[in-house]
Amino acid sequence: MTTMFARQHELLEQISPFGLTGVVTGVAGLTVTADDLPVPVGSQCQIVRRTGRPLLGEVVGFKDSQTVIMPYDELVGVARGDRVRCTSSLQHVPVGMSMLGRVLDGFGQPVDGLGEICPQDYYPLTNAAPSATTRKRITEPLGTGIRVIDSLLTCGKGQRMGIFAGPGVGKSILLGMIARYTSADVIVIGLVGERGKEVRDFLDRDLTEEGRKRAVVVVSTSDQSPVLRIRATMAATSIAEYYRDQGLNVLLLVDSLTRLAMAQRQIGLAAGEPPATKGYTPSVFAMLPKLLERAGQSDQGSITGFYTVLVEGDDITEPVSDAVRGILDGHVWLSRSLANRGHYPAISVLESVSRVMPDVVDSPHRDVASRIKRLIAIFNDVEDLVNIGAYVPGSNPEIDLAVRTHPAIDNFVRQGMRDRVLFGQAKKALLELNAKIDQEAQNAHGKRSGSAQPAGKE
Repeated sequence: MTTMFARQHELLEQISPFGLTGVVTGVAGLTVTADDLPVPVGSQCQIVRRTGRPLLGEVVGFKDSQTVIMPYDELVGVARGDRVRCTSSLQHVPVGMSMLGRVLDGFGQPVDGLGEICPQDYYPLTNAAPSATTRKRITEPLGTGIRVIDSLLTCGKGQRMGIFAGPGVGKSILLGMIARYTSADVIVIGLVGERGKEVRDFLDRDLTEEGRKRAVVVVSTSDQSPVLRIRATMAATSIAEYYRDQGLNVLLLVDSLTRLAMAQRQIGLAAGEPPATKGYTPSVFAMLPKLLERAGQSDQGSITGFYTVLVEGDDITEPVSDAVRGILDGHVWLSRSLANRGHYPAISVLESVSRVMPDVVDSPHRDVASRIKRLIAIFNDVEDLVNIGAYVPGSNPEIDLAVRTHPAIDNFVRQGMRDRVLFGQAKKALLELNAKIDQEAQNAHGKRSGSAQPAGKE
């Protein structure tokens, strides 16, 4: 209770007591410029239109003596001379346990038609990340419900993972499976820049009623202002931080960082920033680490983050993908080639990595996972030869083993969309697969020994 009053006091101090007002001087593209409005970047303003209801917006920069505001809605009706009033210099979002099972906008307000929410607290949109010296080490695995991830790409509580994929490769389906089947206490989902149809499909088809019971979904669709898309992402992260502060293990799913970066690029260009690689402004690459560092372990709980990256042209070296990979603790690559074969989830094990896996699994698990990956790599090297009948069995025992065990391994890494696999079940299945491989290796060794025996007698 004391903490809540302290936070409320902090919020009150940030509200402008003098009702600062300015005057609209012009409109350019997505922005409105105003004179006589000395307020900081990030302040929320209200444009009083003469022809309609007030228009809310956010200060995104300055040009000479003018303040640059990006509205949350259409600019229709804004005229030179309209009054602009600063309403708050601190952006915050309501939080509380009553948000579970609800769908919200970037302001923390419900959009699911299920009534109002009574907040228990308010959190700033731009909280600082936990200090590096106070973060706990990641030592416990977090079950995702996806067998191939839990066994070969094991994630830990507080890890930050990327899901990299081109369009139409099964990214939303994988996110929905993780949200439904994870062992986390609470799931917070940020759908940023998605089409309205995709949001509806994700809620009803991918997340389902089962997943929504312990989830909070924050939505900003592609037709909304760039500042609302940024706000929705920050709000989802702040809500996740609230649940972490309650001692819970939180799973934060953000879809997608690419659309977030595009929104920040729009804001930066409108505010006068110079474009850099592929038009992305410097503020994009400054924003990404600040956002991603907010996930992780704290003294109370943890936020495990899964962030999707929509890869343009399936090129993992494009600017956003390249920047994000350097910040995260691992990534999952969804392969279009696997998806085209009907292989789901279309996770390319060899192109994916979990950097904390060695810290959260025991030695037998780690050793078997390494063995499976090696066999997958060996088979991939000779797959074309096998398919055209050019490979001759018996020339290399290791390749022979990879070819014979490929059907079992391929079946292991596949999973039905409605199949839930607990972490313990995934580990057990991995060890059983290893036992089959051992048996296959022994059988092959026996055959080689038997065929070599007559030659030895001669």
